Amino acid sequence: MKKLIDYINTKVLIKITSLQTASVITRIIAGMLTSKAIAVFIGAEGLALIGNLRNFVSSFQTVATGGFYKGVVKYVSEFKENTLELSKTLSTVYYTGFLSTIIVSFFCYFRAEWINDVIFPTYNDYDYVIRIFAIVLPFYALNLFSFSIMNGFSKYKILIIINIIGQILSVSVALLLIYQNKIDGALISVAIAESLIFLITLVGIINRRSLVSFLKVSNVSLDILKKMSSYSVMALFSAVLLPLVAIAIRSYIIDNIGYKDAGFWEAMVRISKYYLMLISSLIGLYLLPRFSEINDNKAFKKEVFSFYKTIIPILFTGFLLIYFLRKYVVFVIFSEEFSPVEDLFLWQLLGDFIKVLSIVIAYQFLAKKMFWHYILTEAFLIVTLYITSVYFIDMYDSVQGAVVAHCVSYAMYYGIILLIFGGALFGIASDDKND
Repeated sequence: MKKLIDYINTKVLIKITSLQTASVITRIIAGMLTSKAIAVFIGAEGLALIGNLRNFVSSFQTVATGGFYKGVVKYVSEFKENTLELSKTLSTVYYTGFLSTIIVSFFCYFRAEWINDVIFPTYNDYDYVIRIFAIVLPFYALNLFSFSIMNGFSKYKILIIINIIGQILSVSVALLLIYQNKIDGALISVAIAESLIFLITLVGIINRRSLVSFLKVSNVSLDILKKMSSYSVMALFSAVLLPLVAIAIRSYIIDNIGYKDAGFWEAMVRISKYYLMLISSLIGLYLLPRFSEINDNKAFKKEVFSFYKTIIPILFTGFLLIYFLRKYVVFVIFSEEFSPVEDLFLWQLLGDFIKVLSIVIAYQFLAKKMFWHYILTEAFLIVTLYITSVYFIDMYDSVQGAVVAHCVSYAMYYGIILLIFGGALFGIASDDKND
């Protein structure tokens, strides 16, 4: 009987993993199609503007939802058989999230001109895009809230299918808007893309209408809010600050070199995001639950080095292939105008290689809820990224400095990670508990 259960669980896991991989691949293809359309109809300068808006949208979406996603998944999963605690969790997150989303929406709507000046230097015509974002933001929040509940109830299949259909819908709308309205259409598509998925998610909500009765103001709980605060702060810290630093770096490139070069850097960042998206999802799918189960240094060391032995040869071969085929990669995803991006690959790939190596170990922060370790190392990375970017951009007097800074920053970050876990990874094997 046990063998049968294990077999069924394995089959289910393989199916979910396949669906998740399909979802990630769909996102990559959608991103590549959008990038191609931007390259053909808009060009490098427009890509720089779109990059700044994308980072702004990402940052403020996280602020609006309070960074609650992982906390909701955990506690819905934990309390799904406990009606009262489930109601407290859903009510607390829903009403807190509703309040924070409304505040962020009002801020974006009424301060649209100021935001425009910050993220679109020398362009004063796109405050209306910020207002569109403010109007659709509550739909994004509802979508994320619904996703976290379905995830907590282990509705992985419907969740991934919704995500795939949503990506197809979003990229279709984006391509249409870019074709018809060029840069304005591209910016509008960035503002509404994530919120559009809510139209598909409605199907999942309708199937779980009974959950509406769990949402009661009287069940809002400060205890639940405190329990989720660590998840919230950890999510908010990196998910808000990293995009804002990207805006600051891109704006520095615009001010000191030009829009076109900022567009080339954004193109390199996009290419990097596409191949890292698949790598990160596969690492996260395996490592986070695995590290959560490990309670001693010996097992942690074994898991890390075992993973390194598996991933480093594949990663190195893959990155080498991307480097030698970079001319074709740039042409397929963008256009001939973006040929200067080819010169950025070496340092970007080196930085991404080190980034993956560091992420493998850094997942232990999340698995063991090492709050202050996570916050301090992320703060170090964020500050280092900006300072080194400014330094190397000035040194090289070109966008090359930004990718050199990326490599140097992640090398320093990896050094800090190795210092923190040095005892567990390189010390004498022992059964000491991980703190």
